[in-house]
Amino acid sequence: MQYQTFSDLLIAGFGGNGATEFFLEFAILASVLGIVSKIAGGNHLRAWRNDSLAAAGSSSLVAWAVTALAFWLACKEINVGGHRGWRLRIVEALIIILAFTELLYVMLVHAGLYSSRYEPGYRDGEYGVGGHHVEEGGIKGTRV
Repeated sequence: MQYQTFSDLLIAGFGGNGATEFFLEFAILASVLGIVSKIAGGNHLRAWRNDSLAAAGSSSLVAWAVTALAFWLACKEINVGGHRGWRLRIVEALIIILAFTELLYVMLVHAGLYSSRYEPGYRDGEYGVGGHHVEEGGIKGTRV
């Protein structure tokens, strides 16, 4: 049997119905975007600044949106029915669990918007090369 595309090969190995091809493509995309958003979130934890919060927040929203689409396709695939192999059922279950944990991650990243207790602040000493005040000729300035 000849397979035309990579998704045909995936469907043949997993079984499924008409929604399987789209579900698998969006599941792979959601997993890659989730990994990227977790990397941005780790960078935000390390830096803890407003600019890193913006990167982590926007990437988490995009990852959650694609994960929600994969979640919808998983629910549609379960609803349509047909023969689905055990591997496909496990991928469906993982995407359903991932949709809720990704939503929790989005809410935790955006906690700084709702409470100033969790909001990162600017640290003036880290911007630019020299943040030390130096006296030169009686004039107070910054070293450049």
